[in-house]
Amino acid sequence: MRSRIAVLLAASAAFGLAQAQTKWDMPTPYSDGEFHTRNVVLFTEDVAKRTSGAIEIKVHSSGSLIKHPDILRAVSTGQVNIAEFLLGQFGNEDPVFAADNLPFVAAGYDSAQKFYQAQRPLLENKLAARGMTLLFSVPWPGQGIYTKEPLKSVDDLKGTKFRTYSPLTARLAELLGASPTVIQVPEIPQMFATGAVQAMITSSATGTSTKAWEFVKKSTLPKYYFDFSKQLKSQGKNQTPYTSPVSLVLGLQEVLAKIKKVGLEKIYAHNRRLSAATKAAMAAMGLSLYSKDFPSDVLTAVEAPAGVDGQKVVSKLREQGIWIAGGQAQAKGKIFRIAHMGFIDTVDLLGTIGGLETVLSGLGYKLESGAGLKAAQAILTKEAGA
Repeated sequence: MRSRIAVLLAASAAFGLAQAQTKWDMPTPYSDGEFHTRNVVLFTEDVAKRTSGAIEIKVHSSGSLIKHPDILRAVSTGQVNIAEFLLGQFGNEDPVFAADNLPFVAAGYDSAQKFYQAQRPLLENKLAARGMTLLFSVPWPGQGIYTKEPLKSVDDLKGTKFRTYSPLTARLAELLGASPTVIQVPEIPQMFATGAVQAMITSSATGTSTKAWEFVKKSTLPKYYFDFSKQLKSQGKNQTPYTSPVSLVLGLQEVLAKIKKVGLEKIYAHNRRLSAATKAAMAAMGLSLYSKDFPSDVLTAVEAPAGVDGQKVVSKLREQGIWIAGGQAQAKGKIFRIAHMGFIDTVDLLGTIGGLETVLSGLGYKLESGAGLKAAQAILTKEAGA
């Protein structure tokens, strides 16, 4: 679920905009380090800049001015002109406020945005009836469950004091057999330290701001790359625990962009076309496939001819700038493999087949020159005109 923070403006605030300078107090329930509070601070700076200082907004973080449960009423009654609060906190007052707090409604940011677009007109109407205007809304990261002791099953949550922050998360705690305990964000570290709560559901942002990684020290979940303790230790040195695969991540980004643009079905069809042409070429050259029953479309594994070392075929082709793969383990030296996935086109394939004919001939294998190329071209020409 992707709970949302709303920033509201009281209707009465509009009357103050005509003054030479207007000063507002803005309560927020979150600490200075929380990303929502940092967003709010940037917002107030933008307001001051756009109004040439005519509107000055002072942010009061950590519920220091008004406690979270009272913020909605404070804006509605004009006690403060502007404020930030969690919508789901007030789910008991109106179901519309609780809608985005439902588990699994929006599992990612894209889904959250679509959901918000459908929800916003209803929110605006409900808030307008209370004398408020919705300025903007920001989603939380996805929710996770944090516990003081390792969890081996859902049953381990039974009887625990479970920190909740809204009616729906309280209901979730009840269904898990836990005791719902309402605790505001600034109080979380102390409540866990003193044993007032043993579990909570919250976002990764709040997990970070409340130093929930302290609970990870007792985790028995097997992990390697996602070992948060190692990450935290390295982050303190401004490093990562392992070499970051930046080139792989950027490469993956480009590949995914191509897949999205071209479409999976067209890519699959291209792979099948290259595969069919390759297999026809191998047959024309008198070569046998390694897989007799279910040869793959993503690559063609070919048995090296009698008396020819498959690894030599691979190395000789690489001398020509053509890269194929050899066999592994018990198949090493007995086969070679030609791939059909990735950035491989018909020119690449025909070059590989032509190079293979030359290399095999040089290694003493008797074959009709050009037979493989002719068979492959016949398939590629036919497929292209289909």
